[in-house]
Amino acid sequence: MSASGPIARLAAMVKLSQRKLKENAMQNKKLSPVALTSIIIGVVALIVIIFSISTYNGLAKQEQNVEAKWSEVENKMQRQADLIPSVVSTVKAQMSHEEKIYTALADARKAYNAASTPAAKSKASANIGTMFTALQENYPQLQSSQAGQDLITELEGSQNRISVARGRYIDAVQDYNSAIVTFPRNLFANLMGLHKHDTYKADAKVSSTPKVDFDSGK
Repeated sequence: MSASGPIARLAAMVKLSQRKLKENAMQNKKLSPVALTSIIIGVVALIVIIFSISTYNGLAKQEQNVEAKWSEVENKMQRQADLIPSVVSTVKAQMSHEEKIYTALADARKAYNAASTPAAKSKASANIGTMFTALQENYPQLQSSQAGQDLITELEGSQNRISVARGRYIDAVQDYNSAIVTFPRNLFANLMGLHKHDTYKADAKVSSTPKVDFDSGK
């Protein structure tokens, strides 16, 4: 029984040592103020980086969408301009002496193909559309043949497609312009060199659909 005393004391010392080891381990797990500050700064920096990448990609995508929508408008306007040879052919078949019409249409197509800016292309395309409308109104005899009726249907469809494509372009531009002026996206837009796009505005001379005088070429 006398040996139980030292054994008990040894057991108590072992338990005490184990408790101290656990306490030391817990203390080691506690972060110092410097380490905690570093972690916070790292987390904030990571958030900023993720937000920056997301914002950059978002603005770039909107910029590409505007360009894609304008390409669609250009495609529809080019298609309208390419209808001019068919118009001339149909007019010649029914009105062989209307040389002034052929000349006016040919000049309109040349003006469109020579246009180098979106504004110039829009104006030239609108002029072609106005001429097509005036041609239908001033020369109703075009509808006397099936070819003429088919052509008029094609012309009307072409103008409708341009209108739809232009509307989509305007929507894309408005969304893009709103995005690059909103904080904090405007900061990134400046760094990326992004600028507002001009929304389409119909030319005042064209929007009123004036009468085209094909006789002016005489």
